[in-house]
Amino acid sequence: MLYHLLYPLSENYIIFNVFKYITFRSIGGTLTALLVCLFFGPWFIRVMSEKHIGQEIRYDGPSTHIKKKGIPTMGGSLILVAVGLSTLLWANLENSYVWMCLIITIGFGGIGFLDDYLKIKRANSRGLRGWHKFLMQSILAGIFGFVLYYKADFDPVVSIPFFKKTIINLGILYIFFVAFVIVAASNAVNLTDGLDGLAVGPIITTAATYFIFTYVAGHMKFSQYLQIQYIPGSGELAVFCGAIAGAGLGFLWYNTYPAQVFMGDVGSLSLGAAIGSVAILSKQELLLVIVGGIFILETVSVIFQVLFYKWKKERIFLMAPIHHHFEIKGWEEPKVTVRFWIVSIILALLALSTLKLR
Repeated sequence: MLYHLLYPLSENYIIFNVFKYITFRSIGGTLTALLVCLFFGPWFIRVMSEKHIGQEIRYDGPSTHIKKKGIPTMGGSLILVAVGLSTLLWANLENSYVWMCLIITIGFGGIGFLDDYLKIKRANSRGLRGWHKFLMQSILAGIFGFVLYYKADFDPVVSIPFFKKTIINLGILYIFFVAFVIVAASNAVNLTDGLDGLAVGPIITTAATYFIFTYVAGHMKFSQYLQIQYIPGSGELAVFCGAIAGAGLGFLWYNTYPAQVFMGDVGSLSLGAAIGSVAILSKQELLLVIVGGIFILETVSVIFQVLFYKWKKERIFLMAPIHHHFEIKGWEEPKVTVRFWIVSIILALLALSTLKLR
């Protein structure tokens, strides 16, 4: 919006020429989202508390979590507002990729909102049935993949990290691949969101990493120099990624241990879908396995735990997802969270190193 309002003024006032640059508008989007969460955070927490919209607890989990019952939840709604408002203010709204990411993010946020609402209404930790949630996610993600596959200016192929000219053409199966990436990313973030600040930390590092990849992929000279696929228009997604990182930082101010608010499924499902959609549009889908390694680890720990228990009637971990395993072993919650953040930063740096290892 600001781009369309102020950039035309650059013909008479050179200072407005800065709105031409994606880097400037990305920083503006990051700071705007940060300030929205910081400023409205206390009001949001107060309103949720007054309306008794609080967290429901799994009583089969670590006993230290019982004290978290009743802490305001659905903080992801604030994140969604911050990301949406900042993106609309600072991005080029003629860019179709921006709208696609906003729509898929809000759509998954709606699924998460319904899940959170049912938990609060029923006063327990069970919301939507698993297959209901999965079906709605798959339909939304499938539509996203369908639109991309038939989009005239988008090449529906998969690029391989570390190999500069290796791409895979999946044909019509690309639609299912897109749906899988988005749904998997969404649920992986949801599984990770089990400790104060645990999920939002890796979300910030992942969004910051894709901020760089989307900018490079959308810049002809940089993409040619670094030998990654050039995707016209994808650079505008850097504004969207900046907004996610900024909103995440602002939310973390209130979500860090001891948390004053939780993001709920409305936040975790939508942010996971947002990251997945950006990975697809920047042609760095498989790189999400590296940069989002924490989310992968959490998901794999649950899968292995379930399969091994069905096979041997024994558990690999004391409790899954794996962050609960470390809690039960005696690690303090902040220690688990910060160490996972450190690993996330290391993985982000490894992902960025692939820019030169091609």
